[in-house]
Amino acid sequence: MSIQDSGSTGKAGVKTLAIRLEPETHAQLSLIAQLRGHTITDEIKAALDAHIAGVKQTPELAARAGSVLEDIEREALARRTAIATLFGNEQPAAVTATGASTAAAAQGAAAAGTATAEPSARSRGRREGSSGSAVKDS
Repeated sequence: MSIQDSGSTGKAGVKTLAIRLEPETHAQLSLIAQLRGHTITDEIKAALDAHIAGVKQTPELAARAGSVLEDIEREALARRTAIATLFGNEQPAAVTATGASTAAAAQGAAAAGTATAEPSARSRGRREGSSGSAVKDS
């Protein structure tokens, strides 16, 4: 899962990354790009794509990713259980395809009908006068 970013280019879904290179490395990369008729950015992207493709084939990394996934699932279950306990449900609420808890959605809808978010008289820049009418603060 990745968060979309417009970056400095304004292109949706593109991340901007700044890296520091030794002058020798930059000179070599620049020369390679020039000889190939590419930009330095194109060469960096190609190198990263090749690196990622190679790393994907590493069994140790796949095992670590599996372990991380298990940790995520354990933490999610603990959080669902805590929410269910907090709101008086005996079992964790089922999660819908949209990721919303059915119990939380129902409780949220019920709360939305009863909660008011009206600003206080003070936050509106007014105060109540002795007659109960609103008067402006000076």
